[in-house]
Amino acid sequence: MAKKITADTIRKLRAKTGAPVMRVKKVLEQFDGDLKKSEKLLKKEGFEKAKKREGRATDQGLVVSYVHHSGKIVGVVELLCETDFVARNKLFVTTANDLAMQVASMNPKNVKDLEGQAFIKNPKTKISDLVREVITKTGENVRIGRIFRLELGK
Repeated sequence: MAKKITADTIRKLRAKTGAPVMRVKKVLEQFDGDLKKSEKLLKKEGFEKAKKREGRATDQGLVVSYVHHSGKIVGVVELLCETDFVARNKLFVTTANDLAMQVASMNPKNVKDLEGQAFIKNPKTKISDLVREVITKTGENVRIGRIFRLELGK
């Protein structure tokens, strides 16, 4: 028996995937209201769309830092996007701050190393997937520019 598809269900799945409302509704109907299957397909579609955006210029963004509570370690990340509008987006800013915390905590050697790491707030998610989710939800190319980590005395 198919689950009832409510506006709240559509809203929640849209927030998770960044997919358009009508697409979310159509996929939920396709999978008889199965949230897991619907989310999986919508994320896959989003990642495919993100791949198409990889070549776009990213000359806007933010440089953020995270200072570890001891004050002895700092992580700095340059997160780039296409427009200043997205650079001010709450999701983009939160992601940039999370990435700076990741750099301070996990000490990646370079951007490629960082992208391969498991996200400290959700070890099931890789950093590269976290960035792809931002691309999917904002509709813009987003990439990690430079990273820097400084530890007192080293």
